Amino acid sequence: MNIGEISRETGLPAKTIRYYEDIGLIAPDRGDNGYRRFRERDLHKLNFLGRARALGFTIEDCRTLLALYEDETRASADVKAVAEDHLHRIEEKIADLKSMRDTLRHLVNACAGDDRPDCPILRDLGDA
Repeated sequence: MNIGEISRETGLPAKTIRYYEDIGLIAPDRGDNGYRRFRERDLHKLNFLGRARALGFTIEDCRTLLALYEDETRASADVKAVAEDHLHRIEEKIADLKSMRDTLRHLVNACAGDDRPDCPILRDLGDA
């Protein structure tokens, strides 16, 4: 498969596929003409990467998970540790977003939203 075909198969942009190659996550064959030739295992890796990235795993997490996936002697505890660390980061982000939401909700409710210049939203932003 060429890059256009693999892009259609995986739903990943060609630019992303080239990036994954540049950073060593995939290594497609090259024809005599220099064009990439993707194999079935490249397709599988790209689907794997697409799913992992959709779940928010970092590139380094993806590198680790791919290495674990390809290691038949891996311990599932190692995979679980990567996933648990990522889950912890997600939960921290959710807590941060909830705090932001609560603060902004309070400021919006405190603002009269009328013709007066006084605005608790701007006052709070200016106090930072």
